[in-house]
Amino acid sequence: MEQRHLGRSGLRVSRLALGTMTWGRDTDAEAAAAQLAAFTEAGGTLVDTADVYADGDTERLIGALIDDIVPRDHIVLATKAVARRHDGPFGGGASRGALLAALEASLTRLDTDHVDLWQLHAWDAHTPLEETLCAVDAAVRSGKVRYAGISNYSGWQTATAATRQTHTPGAAPLVSTQVEYSLLERGIEREVAPAAAHHGIGILAWAPLGRGVLTGKYRTNTPADSRGASPQWGNYIEQHRTDRAARIVQAVATAADGLGTSPLAVALAWVRDRPGVTAPVVGARDAAQLRGSLAAESLILPPEIRAALDDVSKPDLAYPERHLD
Repeated sequence: MEQRHLGRSGLRVSRLALGTMTWGRDTDAEAAAAQLAAFTEAGGTLVDTADVYADGDTERLIGALIDDIVPRDHIVLATKAVARRHDGPFGGGASRGALLAALEASLTRLDTDHVDLWQLHAWDAHTPLEETLCAVDAAVRSGKVRYAGISNYSGWQTATAATRQTHTPGAAPLVSTQVEYSLLERGIEREVAPAAAHHGIGILAWAPLGRGVLTGKYRTNTPADSRGASPQWGNYIEQHRTDRAARIVQAVATAADGLGTSPLAVALAWVRDRPGVTAPVVGARDAAQLRGSLAAESLILPPEIRAALDDVSKPDLAYPERHLD
């Protein structure tokens, strides 16, 4: 698998990341082990998780699998903090106390002495940004965090945080932003992607398959074994089942037929090679489903197909983005 630098940093990661949000809840230990083995055997290195996934069980599962499946120094281990874990004073948010407590807890669950990429899971409007970023700097100086990133930040939030890190002596630069990005969700192109490009921040795209809709599985109905049929994930999937989405899914299916490949591969290749994207983050029900994503590694979309997909999915721009465009 091709390796790319994460933003303007020296950190090299695989151009496909393994998402683990369902591990320890919908994905048991055996299935998770099979996914990790398939991913690393294909040359994948970037494994992404968060402290709140499955109430911490995801990190525990990853910690138990590392070394049994792959040596620790052969993967880039990424996790996140900020989301609410419990009701205590340090149970969530981006205060110094909450962040450093979350980091220590993540390291314990992951059974490691450091994480390679530590990401702020969301903006905390109730904590001064200076306090949040000083905690990030302290974590990096301690050696328990090697690189720092953000997730789900708006354009102005991205630029504000990145500017502080760039102009504060000794501060840790932000190397990544993890945001939703797919043919069905191109909102980051308005402000987030330009801010990331300006500050040398690499984009990690979550839900690159439009929450599964771009695979075509929901074109006629909702499969009984799909996330869309579950009480937990139904509304999450339904947000991308619109008339506009149907037109885009049809275009993806047509492109896949013409190329002799799957809609999944077309959708994944499109977002993987967008400007500024370092890696899409893909989750899977099992190893067989993951191999479908890994099979997209060799696919390069012809310019005319890419242009057609760009056109059918082009987001509406408002002032001032429309004016600048």
